[in-house]
Amino acid sequence: MTTRPTAKSSDKDVWRVGVLFSRSGLMEVTESEHFFGTALAIQEINRDGGVLGREIEVIAYDPGSQPETFRKLADRLLTEDGASVIFGCSTSAERKAVLPAIERRNGLLWYPSLYEGFEYSPNVIYTGPAPNQNAFQLAEYIVRKHGPRVYLIGSDYIYPRESNRIMRDLVESYAGRVVGEQYVAMEATDAELSRGLDAIRDAAPDVVFSTIVGRTAQRFYRMYAQTGFDPKRLPIASLTMAEGEVRAIGPEYCAGHLTAASYFGTLARDSNDRFKAAFAAAFGADKPVSMWSASAYAQIKLFALALAQAGSLDTQKLVEAALGLSLEAPEGPMRIDPDNNHVWTTPRIGRVRADGQFDIVWESKSPIKPDPYLSVSPIGGRWLSEEALSA
Repeated sequence: MTTRPTAKSSDKDVWRVGVLFSRSGLMEVTESEHFFGTALAIQEINRDGGVLGREIEVIAYDPGSQPETFRKLADRLLTEDGASVIFGCSTSAERKAVLPAIERRNGLLWYPSLYEGFEYSPNVIYTGPAPNQNAFQLAEYIVRKHGPRVYLIGSDYIYPRESNRIMRDLVESYAGRVVGEQYVAMEATDAELSRGLDAIRDAAPDVVFSTIVGRTAQRFYRMYAQTGFDPKRLPIASLTMAEGEVRAIGPEYCAGHLTAASYFGTLARDSNDRFKAAFAAAFGADKPVSMWSASAYAQIKLFALALAQAGSLDTQKLVEAALGLSLEAPEGPMRIDPDNNHVWTTPRIGRVRADGQFDIVWESKSPIKPDPYLSVSPIGGRWLSEEALSA
């Protein structure tokens, strides 16, 4: 995958796009997986002749997990590098940092991560789950399966605070109770995490909902086990802990914990088998797939479909072509909703196994329409079947 334009490249013989995922810093593991999924899809498309006979050329930067660097590099891509389409960002802080530049210069951001919802931009295609596609299902599962007392802990930025606000409402709607809520620095010290663990022990919850991210999350999970917490009795539930980070932490520290996501590597689907085989061939059989690589891969394939229809990188033409497009992604059917630029996706809940993979303990029977503004209230409703709750 080319990372800088070559002397012979021109807008007439390639489709030039930008890629902004961190290969270093706090979010290195997660965003490297985004990068690998992106690279694989582009390699496949170019190998098969590109789009309308033109290859996709990539200008890729490593913002080092710094939102301000994301902003500067987005500006650079849109101005100096001449890339109007950017695939990138993982955290909401990163997305919020680049959004003004994207909108001001009428670029198009493809964003492959779950997030806290309550956002719409005509200049963004959101290909990760909204809260009604992961948090709703996880809240009901943990309250009904593990108990009503829930403790909230997160990193101190917009995604954890907003996600915990939503989770509090959801937990209470299922007659549960939040028995504590706290936030730690993005790069929290061991002492800060230890104080957090002490507070969890004092509150005696039935389950911990964690929105701690990146390297700090990895240390938190290790310290959780080392402090004596048993996931069988007190699991951590998350929307972000995936296979790559489980490997980085050590599966022995993670077995028994829960994650809600649209994709797990253990999914039994032909589309996933093909994705895993291609990923292993490109990057080695020892590198795990995850929701991060799968979503980044799928959005490139959706982009290619839109580009083939639009025949142009013009933002308005691309968005018009993208809305309503569907794809058999590694996770299963995925469709860009024409009402809000988010995707229909299939909610699932997985439990970490001793080998670092996930047993899928619940999944939706079909993809769910994205509802980023939560216009449909869960209060009085039930998102999981009786069979799932008794399993």
